[in-house]
Amino acid sequence: MTKAKNSNLQREISWLLKEKYNGQLTNKAKKDIARLKNGQPLDYVIGFTDFLGCRIDLSYKPLIPRVETEFWVKEALDDIKESFDYAQDKTLRVLDIFAGSGCIGIAVLKNTNTLLCDIAEKDSKLINQIKKNLKLNKIDKKRYKLIESDIFKNIKKKYDLILANPPYIPIKNKNKIQKSTLKYEPKDALFGGQDGLYFIKKFLKKAKNYLTENGTIYMEFDFLQKGKIEKFLKNFEYKSWQFHKDQFNKWRYVKIML
Repeated sequence: MTKAKNSNLQREISWLLKEKYNGQLTNKAKKDIARLKNGQPLDYVIGFTDFLGCRIDLSYKPLIPRVETEFWVKEALDDIKESFDYAQDKTLRVLDIFAGSGCIGIAVLKNTNTLLCDIAEKDSKLINQIKKNLKLNKIDKKRYKLIESDIFKNIKKKYDLILANPPYIPIKNKNKIQKSTLKYEPKDALFGGQDGLYFIKKFLKKAKNYLTENGTIYMEFDFLQKGKIEKFLKNFEYKSWQFHKDQFNKWRYVKIML
């Protein structure tokens, strides 16, 4: 093991002991340390992660929420809070699609007071994961609806906001993915076809039909896909859009207006 890898492992062990075992090296802690040494992601071993002040349980092994996603969802929340007066405006309806752990929808619900959010995910196992996270974060049942849906298959309403984090890694780049990610995280949540654009194209083709008159989409993507996504937006006749960079100065999400 290289010095860098060993140093990173030691940091992860320290974090694990602090977060899960109150600093005590118990027998269970030793088993979890062995899992780390075998390459399992730290967040899976701990069993949860933080996302915009929400505790996101990972016991069903959804895609681990990324800090890049947290960044743009925070930006979207800031936009919402600046643009709408909750005391005056109608209750906004939000759709979190390709939901996985439900982290995006749950963060929106927990960080606002009146928004209503539908959370859509195609994997029935992950629907149970989302239910667990909604309960864990004490989200009022009146404010959300869970929908088992392959993209828009079972979506019936129109929304003021659609927040989307589709699978977008090209299969051809499989060898460039971190080994632990490839081995342990759900491939369905990672890969978007050979060029990574399969789900993005399907999503953008229909998304405008599910937006209200002044609706807005926020969608995550890989920084190398910006040009092709812009072509999709033109072909599908969206009116306007703005591309934005993440905290690492890479193109990461697009804000699309109907």
